[in-house]
Amino acid sequence: MISVSAGICRQLIEFDQGWDYIQSMLTKIKRILEGLPEPQFSSVEYMNVYTTIYNMCTQKPPHNYSQQLYDKYKEALEEYVTTTVLPSVREKHDEFMLRELVRRWANYRVMIRWLSNCFNFLDRFFIPRRSLLSLNDVGLTCFRDLVYREINVNARVTIIGLVDKERAGEQIDRALVKNVIDVFVGIGMGQINTYQEDFEEHMLRHAGEYYTCKASSWLLEDFCFDHLVKAEECLRRERARVSHYMHSSSEQKLVEKVQHELFEPLANVFKQKVSAEVKTLVQQAEYAANNQASDRASGMLEQVLVTKMIELHDKYMAHFEDFLIKNHIFHKALREAFDGFCNKSISGNSSAQLLAAFCDDILKKGGSQKLSDEAIEGMLEKVVNLLAYISDKDLFAEFYRKKLSRRLLFDQSANKEHEKSILTKMKQQFGGQFTSKMEGMVTDLTLARDNQTSFEEYLHSNPNVNPGMDLTVTVLTTGFWPSYKSCDLSLPAEMVKCVEVFKGFYETKTKCRKIKWIYSLGTCNIIGKFEPKEIELVVSTYQAAILLLFNSADKLSYSEILGKLNLTHDAAVRILHSLSCAKYKILTKEPNAKTISPNDNFEFNSKFTDRMRRIKIPLPPVDERKEVIQDVDRFRRYAIDAAIVRIMKSRKVLGHQQLVVECVEQLRHKFKPDMRAIKKQIEDLIVRDYLERDKENHNMFKYLA
Repeated sequence: MISVSAGICRQLIEFDQGWDYIQSMLTKIKRILEGLPEPQFSSVEYMNVYTTIYNMCTQKPPHNYSQQLYDKYKEALEEYVTTTVLPSVREKHDEFMLRELVRRWANYRVMIRWLSNCFNFLDRFFIPRRSLLSLNDVGLTCFRDLVYREINVNARVTIIGLVDKERAGEQIDRALVKNVIDVFVGIGMGQINTYQEDFEEHMLRHAGEYYTCKASSWLLEDFCFDHLVKAEECLRRERARVSHYMHSSSEQKLVEKVQHELFEPLANVFKQKVSAEVKTLVQQAEYAANNQASDRASGMLEQVLVTKMIELHDKYMAHFEDFLIKNHIFHKALREAFDGFCNKSISGNSSAQLLAAFCDDILKKGGSQKLSDEAIEGMLEKVVNLLAYISDKDLFAEFYRKKLSRRLLFDQSANKEHEKSILTKMKQQFGGQFTSKMEGMVTDLTLARDNQTSFEEYLHSNPNVNPGMDLTVTVLTTGFWPSYKSCDLSLPAEMVKCVEVFKGFYETKTKCRKIKWIYSLGTCNIIGKFEPKEIELVVSTYQAAILLLFNSADKLSYSEILGKLNLTHDAAVRILHSLSCAKYKILTKEPNAKTISPNDNFEFNSKFTDRMRRIKIPLPPVDERKEVIQDVDRFRRYAIDAAIVRIMKSRKVLGHQQLVVECVEQLRHKFKPDMRAIKKQIEDLIVRDYLERDKENHNMFKYLA
């Protein structure tokens, strides 16, 4: 058997011989890039160059020329840059210099790409083993060190000058600017640090100076909304500039710079203008209120103030819509301008109370606002928009609940759909938690009507059960409604029977719920048999209880009335005053003074008469402000406690300052917490063993419960 071995003998390539051939190809590509007459590379020529380099890199030592070729690659690029690229860029100026830079950068990138393909064997094997710069990075470093570092300042100044021309309304070559900026980005070899340091920082500083001057020139004129429109147009154009020729990372920084230097000065002037108008309206209202003799007249002036505030706010919001002003800085300025009304006390009343009273006037029967249904809807929308500026929304909610309860319980709502509409608007604006109790109140009334129907059916089906009079009971859910003061009234016998009958009915429906009677909200229609004629009296439960005592007694002393009904002194004074000292004197008293004292004696006024057959005897109005504020303060303590416990349960250990900051952040949508209140509740939670102080650092707290 004959064995045959075959081999291919490869001719050894000396370095000078190989490099001369490679150099000839380099010369050819330079001529092509310079636009000189030269035929394009054929695939055969490319393969010959690649094979020559491959063979020179794979020959056995000492004829392996990988390192020498790597060095020669760098030398060839440096020679091309110093003899061709740099001189051509140096001799040009301004835009011509930019165009030459872009042309030379493009040609240089072509050369790097061609050489990298030819020297590919070095990139794949030699360079990774030696941990050297890649051929592409060698090329970029060469251009950076020899060209970019010399011309980048001039290039940047020229670009910023072109941007200024465009800001002034001139047409510029955006493609040229983009291509030059691409050089700043590309020279960073995958990082944008070079672009940021050599171009972006200077561009942003110059933009700030430009718009500072622009704002100053506008502010020399009287303020007008055209300035805001022009400011927004400037911002839109800056965004467009970024999209056309800057790096996308510059957009947010440029926007912030323009807003700070251009928008904020304009917004401050705008805020001062609106603040002055708000202050004038408040001062006019306070002056007028202080010079009004009656509380009713003062209340009307407060209604007028809220109306004017809504009109003022509506005017500027309409300007924003007309001029398409959407920037948050201007909207923030408008919000802060209205702070002089929304978060200040006016004639002793908070804006939260004024807005709640204004809503009540719109929504109740017989209010001073005579508006169409469409106008009411629009007005409610504007009230909710203004309410968004108020910090103490919980105070508004409590005042509003008080007013809402009276409208619902005493059938004073002009339109149930409007009641639901404003709750929907507030829910959309401030969340479901803000309106949950109010919505519960509306639902309660529907359920109460169903409950009353069931009670009437119960009486009809049980003839032996008779309350002795027409009785309507409204059953409410405690958690939804405001708190009401109600003493443990000892009812007259006629009323006791009614209460017992309803209790018997309610126990047939549920055994788990306990009824608490709120007599202060009750009303009674009773017939007064006076000598001139009979008159139907519409009175409160308390008033009725006192009047019914005179069915069995001709004369009663103050102390006897208190003893029989178990009334408090304050309640007795208020009720007896309404019956004996006010417009309708159903009772006469001795002595005949205009105030109630413990020594007074009362008799039924049998000679009383009135031209009407039916009269309503009102109770003296009660200032509910103090009561509401006390309730809100109590709710706030609960809210602060809950927020602190939530935070500490999550964090376990936290410093005092951070705890306060997080607590304020959690509660700011409801109200603006007082720092002293937070500190007090922290101390209270320590006493109740929810928290403890760190033994070594008293400013640190630990969660215990």
